[in-house]
Amino acid sequence: MKGTKILLSAAALFLSVGPVLADNALQEEAKGSFAPIPATAPELKSNPATTDKVELGKILYFDPRLSSSALISCNTCHNVGLAGADFQETSTGHGWQKGPRNSPTVLNSVYNVAQFWDGRAKDLAEQAKGPVQAGVEMNNTPENVLKTLNSMPEYIDLFKKAFPGEKDPVTFDNMAKAIEVFEATLVTPDSPFDRFMGGDTKALNETEQKGLQAFMDKGCVDCHGGINMGGDDYYGFGVEQKPATEIMAGDKGRFVVTEVVEDEFVFKSPSLRNIELTPPYFHSGKVWRLQEAVTVMSDAQLGTKLTEKEVGQVSAFLKTTTGKQPLVEHPILPKPTDSTPKPDLSMEVVKKTH
Repeated sequence: MKGTKILLSAAALFLSVGPVLADNALQEEAKGSFAPIPATAPELKSNPATTDKVELGKILYFDPRLSSSALISCNTCHNVGLAGADFQETSTGHGWQKGPRNSPTVLNSVYNVAQFWDGRAKDLAEQAKGPVQAGVEMNNTPENVLKTLNSMPEYIDLFKKAFPGEKDPVTFDNMAKAIEVFEATLVTPDSPFDRFMGGDTKALNETEQKGLQAFMDKGCVDCHGGINMGGDDYYGFGVEQKPATEIMAGDKGRFVVTEVVEDEFVFKSPSLRNIELTPPYFHSGKVWRLQEAVTVMSDAQLGTKLTEKEVGQVSAFLKTTTGKQPLVEHPILPKPTDSTPKPDLSMEVVKKTH
């Protein structure tokens, strides 16, 4: 009888330790392919952050007067209250024009190898200049932006504080640099998945852990690994088979930038962090359900038909990548003066001269 009790106790110990050992093995495997989002934003070597520069960047980010209509700000298409996106298939810009691509999230974008779906901007500062000048977005010019900023003494003071020692700190480049350092602060640490990688075996339940295992085993991690679970390189869309024509939307991706045939239908892989908060999906924004997006990718990229159960497990895992959302207080914007340019609400599109 005593021997039976010892055997039962040993079995109980084995059963209690077994799942933990399995969890630890999965944690170690995950850490080989992913990395948690740090609690603090990374330093930008080419554009060091200061409190004054970040504050100026936040104000500029929310100011619609950077657009010719004075209606569209950076936050319009990259709403920090909507996980850095805009809940649209493609963003609505100047004169109710629809942009050609879905708006990528700004959250954690500092970790991307480049910006935009086709990677045409090398960093966030270069990216910040694009929408301001795009006729389908903010429809403005650098000259008019500077006229607007210089018309408000508060802005002049803010630029002087953010860029001390510069003879003329109010420049289009400095506008972009200020926005860049603010956007770099928009990170989402402390997701359940990050806590799991940090050693918390209970941060993911059994279904979520099975989803993580499938995500790695099936090959999803090949394009969606690293700290941002994507955004680190460019990949062909439709490796095994082209998705539906509606999803592709006739977009040739990076080819538009490089004009290299091999870059047709190649895109920068999007980050999958906070993915449950940023529908719709893909560059065309044609897929609204996460489960459908997982199914499309398994068919198009991996040539693997996931079962309904596996799709549910992977989707459950992806939801664990939602981190702590940045709490950003909307700033009070500098007041206009009589010389501040009035809104241009015409349908005419500004032609780029740069």
